[in-house]
Amino acid sequence: MELEVTHAYDSNLDRVLGAFFDEQHILQKNAEVGARNVHVDECTLLDQTGKLVISREVKSAQEVPGFLASFHREWNKVRQEEHWFRKDENEWHCEFRVHVEGVPAKIKGSMRLQGDQNNCINQVSLSVRCDLPLIGKKVAKFLLEDSRLKMDREHQVSNALL
Repeated sequence: MELEVTHAYDSNLDRVLGAFFDEQHILQKNAEVGARNVHVDECTLLDQTGKLVISREVKSAQEVPGFLASFHREWNKVRQEEHWFRKDENEWHCEFRVHVEGVPAKIKGSMRLQGDQNNCINQVSLSVRCDLPLIGKKVAKFLLEDSRLKMDREHQVSNALL
C-alpha cells in the first residue's frame, strides 16, 4: 500500500534541510510529538549527501485494532534511516526505511525537498508491505494511516519550530 503527501514550509530550503539534520531540532520535535528514548544514532550532512539515523519509542496515533495486539504494543521501538543526496541547488532527495521492532512489515519511502530563498515543500512517498497471510493488507493499511497521522503531526511541530 502506498501514500503520497506534500508538506509546505514557510522557510527556505537550506533552513528546513538544516533543521532536519539539527540534533536539537530533532530531539525537541520528537519530545513535542510524544516520542520517548530518542537517540540520534547518526547525523551527517555534507555538501552533496547526508545520512540520518534516529531510534525512538512511539505510541500509535490511533487505536490499535485487536488483530494487531499480538505484535503492536503501546510503545514501539522504531529505527528510521535516511539517505539524502543533492539533486541541484534547489532540490534534495531522500530514500528512507523505517523498522518497527516486532511488527512484520516493511516500511520504506522517499522524500523530495524542493524550495527557494522563501519557502519549500517536501513531497513524501511511503510504501508499507506486510506479507502475513489473511491479515497482511489490514496491517499495512493500519500502519500506512498511522504513519500519515504521525508525519502530519511531525510536520506541524517542525514547521512551528523553524
